[in-house]
Amino acid sequence: MLFWLTEFSDGGDFFNLFRYITFRAGGAFFTALIFGFIFGRPLINALRKRQRHGQPIREDGPESHIETKAGTPTMGGLLILSALILATLLWARWDNIYVWMVLLVTLGFGAIGFADDYAKVSKNNTKGVSGKIRFGLGLLIAAAAGMAAAYAHPAELTNQLAVPVFKDVLINMSFVFVPFAMIVIVGSANAVNLTDGLDGLAIMPVMIAAGTLGVIAYVVGRVDFTTDLGLHYVPGTGELLVFASGLIGGGLGFLWYNAPPAAVFMGDTGSLALGGALGAIAVASKHEIVLAIVGGIFVVEALSVIIQVAYFKRTGKRVFLMAPIHHHFEKRGWAEPQIVIRFWIISLILALIGLATLKVR
Repeated sequence: MLFWLTEFSDGGDFFNLFRYITFRAGGAFFTALIFGFIFGRPLINALRKRQRHGQPIREDGPESHIETKAGTPTMGGLLILSALILATLLWARWDNIYVWMVLLVTLGFGAIGFADDYAKVSKNNTKGVSGKIRFGLGLLIAAAAGMAAAYAHPAELTNQLAVPVFKDVLINMSFVFVPFAMIVIVGSANAVNLTDGLDGLAIMPVMIAAGTLGVIAYVVGRVDFTTDLGLHYVPGTGELLVFASGLIGGGLGFLWYNAPPAAVFMGDTGSLALGGALGAIAVASKHEIVLAIVGGIFVVEALSVIIQVAYFKRTGKRVFLMAPIHHHFEKRGWAEPQIVIRFWIISLILALIGLATLKVR
């Protein structure tokens, strides 16, 4: 919204700053961060008042969780989403289709997560909305996003899959592109959801991935950068850096209260929304494959569950002591802060590898 202040600019005054995506990205970051600091505690108090028992804890989970995490309120994702929405609407351009696509995907998955969290806390058990319903609604949202992306992409990139590292390599996916985009977005949302099992475990990798994808979106949205680096030019995606910066600011505001021991959990409200956002940014910027690298932690978490379930059904035995894999390390005696910080370090390394794909050609 503040972009329209450039109408009052003569090209050499303060208002001219609002033309620059980097300036508005900084504004979005600080807006979301300050929002989180101001409204974090009041929101937590309100959630505590409404959730007498806090988030229900899995009885088949690690025994320590029943003692240390019982009574902690959930739906903290509302803080992140509120900060993110405010920052995006204030600082991003409203005439950019990619901003609305990613924002609506985030809100859609956030609504699914909110319904699931509400069902859990109101019934005081770990069974929320049916998995089939959640999955079906997620696919509908992702299908709309995939079609919007296909419409918005330049003609030479429509329905194409860009392959990182290899210069000018595109795979024509034709009518399969939208289903592929659906898998990317829904898979990302559920992978982040599975990762959200320890205090601070999911939010930092999400912020790292968002920052990385935001930079990538900014780079591929500038014709000078894409020409120099041999990348595919996707006009308009640079504005997603504003969204990503708002996500990071809101995430840091949330982490202030989610750091061990957590005063609040983000819940499915946050994890599904943020995971969907990462998938949508990757689809918009034509870097779906790079998302699998940058979000490698989420991929491993999801694969650990798939492998565990499939192997147990086939043999009656388990590959991991418990899935998702962060619980496996808990069972092996790793302390919760050890797991969280080591996963953060791995996420940062993967982000650097993802950024390196921009240069390696």
